[in-house]
Amino acid sequence: MKLHEIDAGFFKLDGGAMYGVVPKTFWNKWNTADENNLCTWKMRCLLIENGKQLILIDTGMGNKQDLKWLNYFQPHGDANLIGSIRKKGFSENDITDVILSHLHFDHCGGAVSLVNGNYETTFKNATYWSHSAHWDWAINPNAREKATFLKENLLPIEQNGQLKFIDLQTKNPFENIELLTADGHTEKMLMPLIDIAGKKLLFIADTIPSASHVHIPYVMGYDLRPLQTMNEKTDILKKAVENNWTLYYDHDPNFACSNVHLTEKGYRAENTGNLTDFGF
Repeated sequence: MKLHEIDAGFFKLDGGAMYGVVPKTFWNKWNTADENNLCTWKMRCLLIENGKQLILIDTGMGNKQDLKWLNYFQPHGDANLIGSIRKKGFSENDITDVILSHLHFDHCGGAVSLVNGNYETTFKNATYWSHSAHWDWAINPNAREKATFLKENLLPIEQNGQLKFIDLQTKNPFENIELLTADGHTEKMLMPLIDIAGKKLLFIADTIPSASHVHIPYVMGYDLRPLQTMNEKTDILKKAVENNWTLYYDHDPNFACSNVHLTEKGYRAENTGNLTDFGF
């Protein structure tokens, strides 16, 4: 098994929304806001060579939305999803599986592309994996999350016959990958736990979007159930410390990975770096 960081570029989100009730005087030192209170965040995906499978976790926001919509989130940077995959020596047609941690636009937007005015799946030869309860949640969205569940990101996957639900399988289709779930950020978000010769990497998705969110009270205002997020973080971080898991962050603007340790003031990220720094 071999892992590759896939850089789908940067975008901006409101700093207050990303840190919830935490005062700006605290979080601004971690990710400095601009004059509009917007902070820069990475859209970081993960590519896994796993035997005959080439598995992509998440796809960034894509580029098919109109200019007005894109201006809200200001995507920027030199990297993009397909370019990053090609830099690793692969093409989009090589991808056998796409695991969508959840269906918010910044995680699944690149799964579908706009081609000659038509919406088409980006990865023609891939099976797209979601959780059935989360898919239903996204297709019939609540008022709080409706703006992030975009039908053009979702329906073409199902209409093209490429959608499968991991929870309805009688056997895990991924050797050495366990798919954990969390419900604090959104209903039944998937968090792949990858085992390479006993070393484990957790793609923790938006339960802990950056190393600066490891501290338990640092919970996003976007989270559907913030108190549940805090409980899920506590459970995950306890296991991470006890089992020496490495965490992989989807939105940290600087670091892909870290370990975690428990201090007198709670859990903290330590030894931040990239995949190779942790032996992956």
